[in-house]
Amino acid sequence: MQYIKLTKFDTANGVGIREVLWVAGCEHHCVGCHNQSTWNKDQGELFTAETVQTIIDDLAAPYRNGITFSGGDPLALYNQETIFNLAAVIRKVYGQEKTIWCYTGYLWEDIKDNPQVGLFDVLVDGEFILEQRNISLPYCGSNNQRVIDVQKSL
Repeated sequence: MQYIKLTKFDTANGVGIREVLWVAGCEHHCVGCHNQSTWNKDQGELFTAETVQTIIDDLAAPYRNGITFSGGDPLALYNQETIFNLAAVIRKVYGQEKTIWCYTGYLWEDIKDNPQVGLFDVLVDGEFILEQRNISLPYCGSNNQRVIDVQKSL
């Protein structure tokens, strides 16, 4: 998997102070997407064991509430294995102490049966639809997108 960057201090992509992993690659290509620079899955840096260790070390900061996976689409088929493996490592190290959020263009109904989705605390689903753009929504860009409490929804 490739990734674009790690944002070390973010308050816009989930509750609290978060680290954000911006993955490379998205096949939705939503009109009006503000992350078009993340669409190419072959750009950015290679995600390695060192990247995992950096994330684990960063999450140790007591002020950091958790991590958010964004992009690109973390649940694109070519990103899923790495994202789920990383989420499992975070759970192993931190248990429920750190929250895991994931943004995806896929719908909850299409991915909820994957048992690994249960590693996430929150899933923001759905493609961005320009005609439904709504800047007043917390953590979403358009009215069709949903902020889903994964544990309650499972």
